[in-house]
Amino acid sequence: MTYVVTENCIKCKYTDCVDVCPVDCFREGPNFLVIDPDECIDCTLCVAECPVEAIFAEDDVPDNQQNFISLNAELSKVWGPIIEKKDAPPDADEWAKVTDKLDKLER
Repeated sequence: MTYVVTENCIKCKYTDCVDVCPVDCFREGPNFLVIDPDECIDCTLCVAECPVEAIFAEDDVPDNQQNFISLNAELSKVWGPIIEKKDAPPDADEWAKVTDKLDKLER
């Protein structure tokens, strides 16, 4: 089992999770993070660090977010690693309250 970043991360892109990952499995896109399922060791450390509750165990991804399992796998192959925390976008707190924002995902 791996962990999956879901829709809540879009346009928030807090990187607290990156700091605690022991295997550097996070990949960074323009306004979203993903987890490389081939690198994730299922340690669970990132889950508690995410301030917008965007990270789930693959088996626990909500039904309406199931497409993020394949999206993490796909984008982790093209996006580069992020290995240290960065500042969140200035409007991240505003976007944290927004739902249905898949159309805002920048590839």
